[in-house]
Amino acid sequence: MNDILKELTKILEARKNESADLSSAEKSYVASLHAKGLNKILEKIGEEATETIIAAKDAKISGNNKEIIHETADLWFHTLVMLSHLGESAEPVLKELERRLGTSGHEEKAARTSVSSKTVKN
Repeated sequence: MNDILKELTKILEARKNESADLSSAEKSYVASLHAKGLNKILEKIGEEATETIIAAKDAKISGNNKEIIHETADLWFHTLVMLSHLGESAEPVLKELERRLGTSGHEEKAARTSVSSKTVKN
């Protein structure tokens, strides 16, 4: 796993563990998100996804990618907070992306659709 992701994972876990302590939750943004629970974290992901979409549209017009980089970092960060809240890290996501390398997106999606169709029928 990338060094920055390893470092973020450590920090996110530490903040999650601090979230039960009210004074820590007041000092740390991530601890406060964990303390507020999954719905608040998901709300933040939704906000960041919307801001990322707007920044992408603006970048297309302006040719300046500064905001799209900033907003994508925010989106990724809040997604990492969600994974941490659910007891996961970025590592399984990276492994899944690695597994998909060299696979057509159409093939990969068809395989997922096929599996989910069988699950629904059973």
